[in-house]
Amino acid sequence: MPRASSFVAEHVQPSASKSTAQVFGAVASRYVAASVYIKASNILSVIEDEYILADFEAAESNSPSAKVIRHDRTIYSSRKLGLPKTFGPPVLCDFGATRFGGEMNNDDIQPEVYRAPEVIIEMNWSYPVDIWNVGVMIWDIFQDKHMFDGRDPEGKYSNRYHLAEMVAYMGPPPLEFLQGSEKSWDYFDKQGHLLDPPSISASLSLESSEENLEGRRKKLFLQFMRKMLQWVPEDRQSAAELLHDPWLNDEMG
Repeated sequence: MPRASSFVAEHVQPSASKSTAQVFGAVASRYVAASVYIKASNILSVIEDEYILADFEAAESNSPSAKVIRHDRTIYSSRKLGLPKTFGPPVLCDFGATRFGGEMNNDDIQPEVYRAPEVIIEMNWSYPVDIWNVGVMIWDIFQDKHMFDGRDPEGKYSNRYHLAEMVAYMGPPPLEFLQGSEKSWDYFDKQGHLLDPPSISASLSLESSEENLEGRRKKLFLQFMRKMLQWVPEDRQSAAELLHDPWLNDEMG
């Protein structure tokens, strides 16, 4: 998907709420069986403009893609698919990292910018990591930028920088949460303050980072985000609860 603000304003924002609701519906249906961590590349959009596929086939027929023939396979160069005028409903895919429901896990999961706090500090995790993923993904798509960067001055991913950004957006974590893992004390003191806090802009907040909405729509959107972005996994609303959120229903209504 092109990373351009004009594209987001024209194509993504008008259908963001409907697509979000459909994603939550899919997540809610999975909750009885498994936990799936979610990122933008694991969500496909149905192609409703069939002319795109016809044009693709015609282009391939008229000007075949370059290819390399190996002894056991043929490798074709990629060909771009046209951009649809409208996007169909989202479809969750790639369940290779699915976990069975009812089990607690503590292995390292998620792309860096999507990692939930319990994953970073090596706590047990379960279904609520999905809600965190959806929240961060919605922000990335709707705002056309990543919510979290997590990179130090040398451009390397750092758990410390990522946690510092979380503190800026959500405030300090509850002590009870930190006490759930000995790894917490690598980053926080016993009062819940970051150890050797990296330099993060003092003005960093959800309010200042949200640049596309105003008034009531902005207020509802930020309230919606805060229901997903919570330190304590159990404090995050479920997918079923979020389906009834005022922002989703206000936007779709």
